[in-house]
Formats: sequence, C-alpha cells, structure tokens
Amino acid sequence: MTLAAHVRTLGRGPGRSRNLTREEACDAMAEILTGQAAPEAVGALLMLMRFRGESPAELAGFVDALRPTLPVWDGAPPAIDWPSYAAGRSRGLPWFLLSARLLGEAGLPVLLHGARASDDADDAFELMLQAAGIPLARHGDADARRYLTEHGVAFLPLRALSPKAVGLLRLREVLGLRSAINTVLRIMNPAGAACSVQGVFHPPYRALQRDACALLGQPASLVLKGGGGEFERHPGKEIALFGQRAGAGWDDRTPALLDEASLRLKDGPADDTNPAALSALWSGDLHDPFAEAIVTGTTAVALLAKGRAGSVAEADAQARALWTARNTAHAASPVC
Repeated sequence: MTLAAHVRTLGRGPGRSRNLTREEACDAMAEILTGQAAPEAVGALLMLMRFRGESPAELAGFVDALRPTLPVWDGAPPAIDWPSYAAGRSRGLPWFLLSARLLGEAGLPVLLHGARASDDADDAFELMLQAAGIPLARHGDADARRYLTEHGVAFLPLRALSPKAVGLLRLREVLGLRSAINTVLRIMNPAGAACSVQGVFHPPYRALQRDACALLGQPASLVLKGGGGEFERHPGKEIALFGQRAGAGWDDRTPALLDEASLRLKDGPADDTNPAALSALWSGDLHDPFAEAIVTGTTAVALLAKGRAGSVAEADAQARALWTARNTAHAASPVC
C-alpha cells in the first residue's frame, strides 16, 4: 500500500476512520524508512496518529519495520535496555546516568541509547556522559559491546544507530509537536535486552508503552513518569509504576524517599546545572541528599523491573547498599 492509503485510513472522518493495524503500521513505516515517501504524507500520517492517539498495535508495527534496518547486535545482549530521548531544556542534570553506572558496576550491563532535540543538545549531553563516567559509543554498536564488557555501561547515540530515525525524530522541529516516533524509539530495544526501562512525560503513555512492549514479546519492562520524560524517580513523590513480565501487566507505587521537611522540593538538588556535579556526587565530594536519593531511587525501580527484588522496599534497600559499596574513584569516560 502507498502511504496515502494509510493516511486515508486514519483521516476519513467521523465514523469511518480508524487506527492502523499492526501490519498496516509496519507497511507505513517501511515506506517511510525508504526515504521515498512524500514528506507531506509523512507529516500527515504522524499528526493524524497523534490526533487519534497511537495504539499499541501501531507502535509495535512501527518497531517491526524499524528493527530490521538497525545494525545486527552481534553478541550477548545487555541486561537492561535504557532509552534516553528527553533530557534537555525541561530538566536539570541527568542524575539517572549515575543509576545506570551503578547497575553496570553491580554486574547488570546497561545499554543507554538516545538523542536530544538538536546537534547542540547532543553535544551538551556528551559532556554529561563524560562527567558521569559513561563511555560514549560514538562509532556504533561495536563500540557499545566493547564498553559493556569493559565498563558494564555504554551510551549508543541514535545518530550512530539509525540516522534515518534521527531525521524522523527531529520532524518535531517542523511539525511543532512530538510524534509516535518518540515512543517507538523508547520501545525498540536495539540490542534485545530482556528488560527495558522507560520514562514518559505524559502519564497516558505509561500503559500505552507497556502494552506495546507486551505485543513485541518484550520479556520484562517498566514505565514511569519521570523527570523531563526520562526514566528517573523523583524522591519526594509517590510514583506509579506500570510494568509487564511475559505479557502480563503489573502495577505498583513507590513511596517518597524523603519527607518534605528534609527536601528542597521546589529547588531540587543544590547544583543542578554544572556537569561536574555528577562526578562529584559519585566520588563523594558533593553531599546532596536530594540528588543521591534520585540515583538510589531510580536504581531501585530498575532492580525491581529486572526482577532482582520482590518489593519496592527490598529494591530500595538493595540500591542504597550498592551506592554505599560503589567504587568512588572517577574515571573519565573513554573515547568521549
């Protein structure tokens, strides 16, 4: 089918339009990825999907078409897939990076992958990665596999993974709104990790992403509303968790880790702009209970997603123990 046919399916009008099936969505994305589809049709399709509300089947179909275009992951998959496609102007420092590093150091290799809204933002994020001690797989999946073996964690930039997907993601600058592409990149799991953790900004996407992961046969996943849309737990709030294992959904809630009297809830961490604060918190040179609680709290929900803890309380205790036992020596991220 042509892309125009799929646009007609979505936009025929009240009583006649409908969401795409998984097979139709796969066909539409496959045509888009060839680069031959008219840009007007691409924009129309994505905005009609946004207006109607994406379905789990549409998201799964898009992933079905995208995955065969990605580099083949040749080797053992990471323990945790961690998409990062949001951290930017709406948030401060990405403290969750230290959570990913902590898990990798604890023997759970974490593959982070993502992109920001612009090349300048990508460059700024690279400084954050370096400060957090996370190696950047600048040259692609081969670098990522090596860093996972050597360091237990790596960040694979989308531009090294799928330049075509970068172009689709940045259509937001043209269309003025996010599209289903933002969600698809969060659930694509390029290395086939058994567990995927995902953050959202808009709460309705929690169940949507969980259900799409179940359709894709993702063994385990966990979605939460996180800081700036990232997988990051706020330590001063109760957070709803939307998970699934083997296609069966589960829900839970995390308690606040710090009470309001001891938190600067409005101000957040004391130093939330300087990348050096990431390194300083890891090494112990910076004492900031708020930032530390972000790191341990986020680590805890990742452990819960992975099945390493049977309850939130148990996961919180494990995460605090890992933080206490971490190697505080900071090594700059290699090849950044």
